[in-house]
Amino acid sequence: MTRKLKLATLGFPRIGGFAAVGFAVMIVLSNVVMVPAGLPRTGAEIDEVTEFFGTQGVAVGVGSALTPVAWILATLFGAGALVALWRSERDRGEAWSLLGLAGLVLQNVTFAGVVATRLALTSTAPHDPSATAGLWALHDAVFTLNGAFLALALLGLSVGGLRAGLIGPWHGALGLLAAALQFGSATLARWVVDSGGVLGLLGLAGWLMWVVWIVGYGVVLIRREPDASARGFSGAGGGVRRASA
Repeated sequence: MTRKLKLATLGFPRIGGFAAVGFAVMIVLSNVVMVPAGLPRTGAEIDEVTEFFGTQGVAVGVGSALTPVAWILATLFGAGALVALWRSERDRGEAWSLLGLAGLVLQNVTFAGVVATRLALTSTAPHDPSATAGLWALHDAVFTLNGAFLALALLGLSVGGLRAGLIGPWHGALGLLAAALQFGSATLARWVVDSGGVLGLLGLAGWLMWVVWIVGYGVVLIRREPDASARGFSGAGGGVRRASA
């Protein structure tokens, strides 16, 4: 009963808030491991790619090991935000939070392909240059196109949060700007993959904003008071009752 009471007091949106912060920590740690080790940028020459994946298998393995936890945390965050927004959206006949959760799930699935390709590259790089070139081209394409799903998550949860009064105008504007940059990068994927350079900075800027945005959203959910319906536990006689709507 004590555990149930604590969980009810915590509230699922608050759990989603902690998950959002944890997700940001996981993806930043993954990049802290791989980027200093020399992870090639989108559009990198194949010699650079072969050198990295042929010699930095441990860094790729450690970075990849962090991502399954990140995917679970991202889904928890999306579900927590959905719980926080759904009641007001339902009253208005809207579903922005569902759109955002769908974006998070789709980006999890898409990025699983990115990580799988990186792991495959650690096997091909030392032995098969032709396979390495093909896998890297696939990696860059999937990695860049993933921006469309990040944009969907940012759009849905930013508009939903603004409409419900859950997040502030600056926070919503940050999310919408990050969504525009991510979607722009995905739309220009053919040229981003081919040349990288300035066009590659679109996705990078959008990603950095995405990290700030999700941490901010997590803090909002953590600070949010649980709904009365989530606190419907009574200590009298050890019984449980549901609060009236």
